[in-house]
Amino acid sequence: MKKSLMEFSKYTIKNSQEVLKDFNTSEQGLSEKEAENRQKIYGLNEIEAREAGFIDIIIRQFRSPFFYLLVIAALVAFLIGEIINGLVIFCFVFLNVLLGFFQEAKAEKVVLLLKKYVPSTVRVLRRGKEKTINQKFLVPGDVVFLEAGDIVPADLRILKAENFLVSEEVLSGESVAVSKNFLPLSRETKEIFEAQNIAFTGTSVISGEAEGVVFSTGKKTFLGEVTNLAVGSLRESAYEKRLLNFSRIILRIVIVTIVFVFVSNLIIKGTASFFDFLIFCITLVISIIPEALPAVVTFALSQGALKLAKKKVVVKRLSAIEDLGSVEVLCTDKTGTLTENKLSLEKIFSPDPEKCLLYGLLSSYFIKESIESAQNPFDYALFQKSSAQVRKSISGFKEISEISFDTTRLRNSALLEDKEGNKVLIVKGAPEVILRLSSKFGGLLESEIREDIKKEGGKGKRILALGFKKFDRLNYSEEDEKDLTFLGYFSFADPPKKTAKEAAFLAKRLGVQLKILTGDSLEVAGAVAKEIGLVKDPFGEVISGESLSSLSREDFEGACEKFHIFARVSPQTKFKIVEALQKKFEVGFLGEGINDAPALKIANVAIAVQSASDISREVSDIILLKKDLRVIVDGIKEGRNIFSNINKYIKCTLASNFGNFYSIAAISLAVPFLPMLPVQILLVNLLSDFPLISIATDEVDIEELGKPKSYQLHQTILLVIFLAVVSTIFDIIFFAIFHQWETSLLQTLWFIESILTEIMLIFSIRTRHFFFKTKRPGVSLMIFSLLAVGTTMFLPFTKLGQDFFHFVSPPISALLIVLALVLVYFLVSEVVKLVYFRYWGTRSLSVKLSPKEKKRDHLNV
Repeated sequence: MKKSLMEFSKYTIKNSQEVLKDFNTSEQGLSEKEAENRQKIYGLNEIEAREAGFIDIIIRQFRSPFFYLLVIAALVAFLIGEIINGLVIFCFVFLNVLLGFFQEAKAEKVVLLLKKYVPSTVRVLRRGKEKTINQKFLVPGDVVFLEAGDIVPADLRILKAENFLVSEEVLSGESVAVSKNFLPLSRETKEIFEAQNIAFTGTSVISGEAEGVVFSTGKKTFLGEVTNLAVGSLRESAYEKRLLNFSRIILRIVIVTIVFVFVSNLIIKGTASFFDFLIFCITLVISIIPEALPAVVTFALSQGALKLAKKKVVVKRLSAIEDLGSVEVLCTDKTGTLTENKLSLEKIFSPDPEKCLLYGLLSSYFIKESIESAQNPFDYALFQKSSAQVRKSISGFKEISEISFDTTRLRNSALLEDKEGNKVLIVKGAPEVILRLSSKFGGLLESEIREDIKKEGGKGKRILALGFKKFDRLNYSEEDEKDLTFLGYFSFADPPKKTAKEAAFLAKRLGVQLKILTGDSLEVAGAVAKEIGLVKDPFGEVISGESLSSLSREDFEGACEKFHIFARVSPQTKFKIVEALQKKFEVGFLGEGINDAPALKIANVAIAVQSASDISREVSDIILLKKDLRVIVDGIKEGRNIFSNINKYIKCTLASNFGNFYSIAAISLAVPFLPMLPVQILLVNLLSDFPLISIATDEVDIEELGKPKSYQLHQTILLVIFLAVVSTIFDIIFFAIFHQWETSLLQTLWFIESILTEIMLIFSIRTRHFFFKTKRPGVSLMIFSLLAVGTTMFLPFTKLGQDFFHFVSPPISALLIVLALVLVYFLVSEVVKLVYFRYWGTRSLSVKLSPKEKKRDHLNV
């Protein structure tokens, strides 16, 4: 192990050619055939965690406190000679374990499926041709290209490097970037922080570019041997933890109550039926605990994850759905999210348009060979409008050096040389920056230029300006980007997406505040925001990053809450905006560049697009396969759908179970027999659980999708108490009607009444509206409810029901009384629910809509 960990050390003292020779490769890379052959030898370039297998999932089912309670009840039954009861209880143990296993195994498969949606890619050379491949197909000897924002995909010996800085925090814990180069060391080192010519798997490229040759992949890399990376799929979210804590609180309350009932029974009735009552009490405890809660949560999350994936939203862990549903403020950029990012050149403002267009292309990716994905939409739009003569002129220049575009600098520059040896420095970027760096304007008036740019921006056009100067050296720095001659500017059209307006409206309907954080000018940002209905005043409701930075901390926080459009904001300002908003709200942030990583890290929900930098995707919880505001908002809506349905389950099971629990516990003290046998209580639990679990796929009213704080369980505890009281009252009424009937018949009828009332309660509590004026229930809920009702009504007439569950065939007259009682119970529950939501229930959605918005509300619900 120690030897393999230090494998990198022998390459630190070798020069580039020696390393290439060791792997029988060259600077042109491997051939496709050779790469395939090596793949068979070295395997895939993956560091896999030990994923949960079937055995692990089964073992998890045995760690539940409900499992232990059932086993204790079965063992007590065997000890007192109740063999059939013991076997029946063990059957319920098996069914519970099977149900939990099925849902968790399904969730594991979902997570594995989601991982396939977002493959990590890398640029390599194969026989001199640059191509993009899935990084898992890298093999030793591959020549790899790295640039700012990439995660290093394998252990590499660097062959070429330019301003190459790497963060090795994942290995060393130090956040300071390390400078890397291609020079061999004077002595062999075994310390990673001294290996200046090695790029290690998992480290992040902060700036610059590099080429390297792969020498270790997968488990043989340094990172692969010192750690076992977690797949991170089933990590508990805050909501899941709240649910589990809530269950534990219920368990404590119930245990205290049942101990009191048990002791009271001993005092009143003595020890004659001690063991029978012990089993009854254990079973009663089991009956009230929402033991299907983990299964409901897992089922809802896994189904939700698949739905989101179909809508181009991929969650890296299932519990991230809860985070997405909790978003109250969504911070996103404008380009590509609200607009098409398919630019068309509308206007060239310049005394010499041909020269302006040529220089614009010379400072672009078209001056050098590059893969298509690297093309900038601005450059591509220029190229589309250029004439054959301009395109031909490009070949007369060669690039000497460049400084890439940066969101802080708001410009890029390139130093070029023509065939006669004349050098020119071209700087292209935001118009206000180029104007500031220019001292000559080619006969134009600077004030007229600024006024014209402002008018174009007010029309929603994106502006790119260009300046140049003659140069006489081979190297340059930012300090040389001054005293430019202003050559002109380009005006580009970038129309809003067709979905943007409806997405903004749906966000408003969901109570989600949209905050647009863009590097564009105030005029452009304001014009687009007005067009999609986000603001009314495109000038007064937009604030610049510069204005924000000049405010005090208190005013800064106030401005972040007040304004919705932030123009010309730097990555540092984005970070501060997210930080300020988090003091009051759950914040989602959409980023893609390497500079967005700090804001993504602190956001409550980090969202990145598939084409984002590796670093941004690494720190994100959600990956968008399609960059579109509607996709994100639909994801938020789906997250709230899921947790609304989980809350339906909790409200229903607690209201019904608590009502039955206290009525059965109290009545058991007043009569000389058990109101319901333990196996019958367990059967009630099982039959009612299937419809309850299927509620995870139910339709949801728009009112349930409002403020995510309504997910808090204490918000509905009063309704649960009211409905539990109704359930208890009707149990007492039932007992008052049937208490003089034969014991077996009473138990049978109470079994029927318990299941029917619980299923009726599901259909009542699934909506805050009157039952007949709401959305149609989900298909799964209807099917499982009908199956549960059919089994309940049919089972007492069968030999199985009579022999194993001690039922008797009830007379038709008794069944009619029970059905009438259930119907009245349903109507009373409906009245209590409607009264509660009218006088005590908080309105989840209190967004005020204009008459015009109300007319199209149905389009988004």
